This record gives sequence, C-alpha cells and structure tokens, in this order.
Amino acid sequence: MCQVFISADPRLYDNRARSVRLHGVATSIRLENLFWQVLEEIATRDGMSVPQLCARLHDELQAERGSVENFASFLRVCCGRYMALQLSGGIPQDTSIPIRSLNPERVLATEHHRPTLPAARHAA
Repeated sequence: MCQVFISADPRLYDNRARSVRLHGVATSIRLENLFWQVLEEIATRDGMSVPQLCARLHDELQAERGSVENFASFLRVCCGRYMALQLSGGIPQDTSIPIRSLNPERVLATEHHRPTLPAARHAA
C-alpha cells in the first residue's frame, strides 16, 4: 500500500511560497507544489491567475464566514475538494469548462460522503 504513496515525485511535496495581494496587502502563502499545480488548473479554467483566484477565494470566504483563519489550509482543502468533485462527476474533467459555468447545487449534490467532523473547540 505505501508504495503507491512513497513513490510520489519529491518535487510534489516540496513547498514554496508565493506572494499574493489580499485587500491590497501583499502576503506570502506557502504550499506544497502539488497544491500550487491544482490551484493553477482551477484558476486557468476560469481565466484567472493563481493570485487572482486566491484573492477571490479569500474575499468570498471572508464574506461568508466573517474571518479567514489558516488560509493555507483552506486552500489545501479547496484542492482536495476540487479533485474529489471531479472524481464524483460534479466538476467535469474537461478543463475547458469553466467552474463558474457550473450550477453549485448540482456540483455539491455529487459529493458521495461528507465526513462528520467534531465541532470546533473554542477556548472559553
């Protein structure tokens, strides 16, 4: 079993930082190269650069949740969900089809199983 995972090209799990502007402020995001590759694919599908995609995701997350904590982890989860939704058929594997053209409710309806996670613990 492990051979499937340990045979990955080490360049995929090397990480690098990229600079993006969030609300006019330059910030650095450090992710593994595999995640940068997935973000590049997502951005390209909708005619954006990776920094533009990151800024849009940040703004929409902030509008939805009120704050953005651990943005790098959020981006990793976005990449995982993107790949899972492709496997489930919610997002076409044809990368010429923009994600913005898809019906979000239909895409999300293809999720086979949403894991039940423990509620976030808040310090009192």
